[in-house]
Amino acid sequence: MHYIVMDLEWNQAMSSKSSVFNKLPIHLRGEIIQIGAVKLDESFRPGEEFQIDVKPVYFKRMHYKVKKLTGFDRERLAKGVSFPEALEQFRAWCGNDEVTFLTWGCDDQGIMEQNIIIHDLDWDWIAGWVNLQLIYNLQTDSDRTQKSLATAMEHFEIEQTRIAHDALGDAYNTALVCTHMDMAQGLADYATAAQKLSSRAPKATYNADGPIPIEHVSSDCYPTKAEAFADKEFIRPVCPHCQSEMEYAKWVNQGDQRYMAMATCPEHGKMLVRLKFHKADIDQWSVTRMTYEATESMESYYKAKASHSRRRSRGKGKRRNKSAASQSA
Repeated sequence: MHYIVMDLEWNQAMSSKSSVFNKLPIHLRGEIIQIGAVKLDESFRPGEEFQIDVKPVYFKRMHYKVKKLTGFDRERLAKGVSFPEALEQFRAWCGNDEVTFLTWGCDDQGIMEQNIIIHDLDWDWIAGWVNLQLIYNLQTDSDRTQKSLATAMEHFEIEQTRIAHDALGDAYNTALVCTHMDMAQGLADYATAAQKLSSRAPKATYNADGPIPIEHVSSDCYPTKAEAFADKEFIRPVCPHCQSEMEYAKWVNQGDQRYMAMATCPEHGKMLVRLKFHKADIDQWSVTRMTYEATESMESYYKAKASHSRRRSRGKGKRRNKSAASQSA
């Protein structure tokens, strides 16, 4: 058994309603455009490295958000190899022993498995997956909320020497984070890590400035607010505690480029999700998303705003009808 830190970069469809989905047997969340990996030695220190660019066959047009994040363009992708060839090279590099992949978060596993399925390839050679965020949270006295790789690097005072949002760069930086954790103990505790984190006493939800979000995330830029709302992975996040899908009520406009919605996790109950849009450039919007454990007062405030929004919409409809009636008279 040996451990390999892996990171992926992937392109996505230009729209959730793209016609390409009609040709696919599954709803492909992302098509891999780069694989980066670092082998860990027996002391869990970074060793041999691997990186390869992959030419997409389904999402051929670079999504503006992915292009801005990764720096990839059509010309670079055209020089990549096919995914089956890239996976063959990657598998050969991994070696014949059983492989467990270490990733920062759980998205890479889902994307890799979807891409393997879509190309009808095998994954029997993969022994397992480990979400390093759980080990980090367990060993830093944190909770179950997702922490960015940048947050972990800052916590351990690791200097950024590799490019971010580059598969090998992120894999290498993740490997450096591993050197600051007790990986042997973390892997031993991994099977029960989620349960242990869930049983921890909740942190304070209020301070002098008001309620404290259990998750605070900023997005990349979008050309319009409509495009931002179409990014379901960011706008409708999973539960910060258990990563389960949540059921969302409608978004309510609070004014001043702010929106809110009530969300419900089957296990952890109601939460309030708030969005704050910022004009990043003339034609660019960024979004800050904050998720709170919903209190009765938050729920009442949301219902009042939603009710006011409905009355205002009905009022506009009545005025339009009266105007049309007067014109016809």
